[in-house]
Amino acid sequence: MTGARRLRQTARFVPFWGRDIGLIRAREPHALAFLFHMASSSGTIQRTITHRTTLRESVREIVTHHELLLNLVRLELKAKYKASALGFAWSLLNPAMYLVVFYIAFDVILGAGIPRFPIYLLSGLLVWNFFTAALTSGTGTVVAGQGRVKKVWFPREVLPLASVGAALVHFFLQCLVLIIALTAVRHPVGWAEVPLLPLALFDLLLLASGLALLLSAANVYLRDMAHFVELALLAWFWVTPIVYPFSQLTKAIGGRAAIALINPVTPIVLTFQRALYGSFGHVMDPHLGVTWYLRNLLIVMVAALLLAAVALRVFNRLEGNLAEEL
Repeated sequence: MTGARRLRQTARFVPFWGRDIGLIRAREPHALAFLFHMASSSGTIQRTITHRTTLRESVREIVTHHELLLNLVRLELKAKYKASALGFAWSLLNPAMYLVVFYIAFDVILGAGIPRFPIYLLSGLLVWNFFTAALTSGTGTVVAGQGRVKKVWFPREVLPLASVGAALVHFFLQCLVLIIALTAVRHPVGWAEVPLLPLALFDLLLLASGLALLLSAANVYLRDMAHFVELALLAWFWVTPIVYPFSQLTKAIGGRAAIALINPVTPIVLTFQRALYGSFGHVMDPHLGVTWYLRNLLIVMVAALLLAAVALRVFNRLEGNLAEEL
């Protein structure tokens, strides 16, 4: 199918105040590449079609445009390492440097009091790195993609979700370094909790996706949102038991573990720590069994699902004015 014919099937133009304002709606994912090219090269002012959708329809549109989502993930990954000699190797060098630096700083010089502290730290820090990367990059995606948002219709939710997908790729690459380190030192992992890792990762994806959707839409109206996210994540990091044990956090708040678990990232981090760091050195509470971790992950999953549903509804309500605000 030629580009012109596909365009006639996916777009129409109407006069408005003596100018052509294109109303472009890409009903087929394979037509979006052509429309993106046309929108970036055309000088015609465009106005986005707005429509009310249910939550189910929003999810269906995202699933239908999964190829576009994957392509945006690839573009974001390529853009990050464009003209880089090492490319994706930088994602591997980052956690490797963490292991070396923290081993020298905390095990050799300071004496952290936690056996094999670099492994303990990295088992939770990789979770936080993914969460931070997804939110910081996802917050600015709609503003950064304003050229497409103004001129071409597509489910705008894929913009922040692409940032989450790119962060997930880096997460898996960095996990390879930790797995190699665990194998090299023959570290005993918590095999009983390893099956909980997919559920923990699912919760993390839901949580990051919901927040990225909310923040990316809010950033269009409040451009200070990106700076606020950086400060909020800094404070959030230190109330999450990553550089210190969970027992130390609960002790600081009077033994009320339920208050510490209000932080939705905490159960996810604790699951990764228990599964990857295990019971080595008795840093993790041995009285907390698999059911305790599973219960907390299920609670987080329900909360994250509600957050994702609310985020999609809010995004849809704000989507109609995104082009005008940009």
